[in-house]
Amino acid sequence: MSFSVAPLVGDLAFPEAPRWRGDKLWFTDMIGRRVCTTTLAGAVDTVAEFDEMPGGLGFLPDGTPLVVGTETARLYALRRNGLEVHADLRAMVDGHLDDMVVATDGSAYVGAVGVMGPNTEAAAGKIARVAADCTVSIEAEGLAFPNGMVIIDDRVLLANETFAQRITAFDIGPDGSLSHRRVWAELPGMHPDGLAIDPTGAAWAGCYKEEKFIRVSEGGDISETIPTPGRWAVAVELGGPDGCTLFLLTAETDFNRFFRGDSRGRIDTARAQVAAR
Repeated sequence: MSFSVAPLVGDLAFPEAPRWRGDKLWFTDMIGRRVCTTTLAGAVDTVAEFDEMPGGLGFLPDGTPLVVGTETARLYALRRNGLEVHADLRAMVDGHLDDMVVATDGSAYVGAVGVMGPNTEAAAGKIARVAADCTVSIEAEGLAFPNGMVIIDDRVLLANETFAQRITAFDIGPDGSLSHRRVWAELPGMHPDGLAIDPTGAAWAGCYKEEKFIRVSEGGDISETIPTPGRWAVAVELGGPDGCTLFLLTAETDFNRFFRGDSRGRIDTARAQVAAR
């Protein structure tokens, strides 16, 4: 299938962690150190500014936004009066945090990636769980850079292992714990970053290094590809009024440029045949 890609938002630094909520797309601009929203008309609003790079984004059951502080290893709640520390993970993880998914019970699953840099160790990652009462536990270790995550039907968590070139699945127990770790899809030669899921159970992944978005089913069958030549395919989300808008977050950068704060990001859209979950 050929996709018609249209520009939505330009003049960003490094857009990440898109979440469709209400009638807006929420996202973090990591290098821009802010959390933003955009309408389908491309009207961008800065919701919060940070003193560090914000990473993953999600929402508590009451609608409060949660944002990962990548460098301080903290999870922040965006309150009306400003940022509030929701949980401090420094005693449980080494180095930086990255992406996150929030479950319907308010549990936040956060990827800890070690010291993030051009020479990040491949298998040093963990998934930490911040429970609804803000207690922190380590649910998985030895992950090769846990990145984008989604939850399917409150029962299964999928996580991209970027440097292992695969998507990994876990069962979510009644207490929120993760178990039965298994490979959901091998992606040889690809480095999955952001992740989204559609109602058929297929996943959209941004393969940043290969400069393309893919739609992949459990087992690794790739049914769709959207190339992004010259740009990292960073993150993807399904949303819009009918759930069929693909939000494609990309950046013109490389490893050295990224860590110098040199990146040119944007958000494009395309139409998916299958709506959001």
